Amino acid sequence: LLVMPIRSVEILLAKILSTTIVVLLGVIFAIFVVVGLVLNIPLSGSITLFLFATVFVLFATSSIGIFLATITSSMPQFGMMFILVVLPLLMLSGGITPYESMPVALQYLMYLSPTTHFIDLAQAILFRGAGLETVYFNILAIFVIGVFFFAFTLLTFKKNINA
Repeated sequence: LLVMPIRSVEILLAKILSTTIVVLLGVIFAIFVVVGLVLNIPLSGSITLFLFATVFVLFATSSIGIFLATITSSMPQFGMMFILVVLPLLMLSGGITPYESMPVALQYLMYLSPTTHFIDLAQAILFRGAGLETVYFNILAIFVIGVFFFAFTLLTFKKNINA
């Protein structure tokens, strides 16, 4: 892969876009088939806005995952990093553990996680019918976190290639 005439950014974008497309197709299937047809649960918000936000959170979480992969030297080490970093981010995002029951310092720390913002906006869009004017801050925060990790991953990846 590294001897091909492509740049590092193209490698990262290919990994992120392929993951995003596959997961987005799964989300579309889950919303329309499972939630809509099988469970017959009414959703009051804009599915288009939710899918738009989903693309951003997939970009951010993929960037975090690739960043973890670039700072580890083996697959078992990546697995340990995943357990120590990603699982707590998911568990403390507010989707599994009630956000209000966490210590205040941990609540502020979790604002650095894209999944925290995504849980907030997903609940607002799908259950309360919120529009872009309500969730724009969460989408912007997810985008900024994603760009930060993408840039940091790109720098780390380039450094590892040249080392």
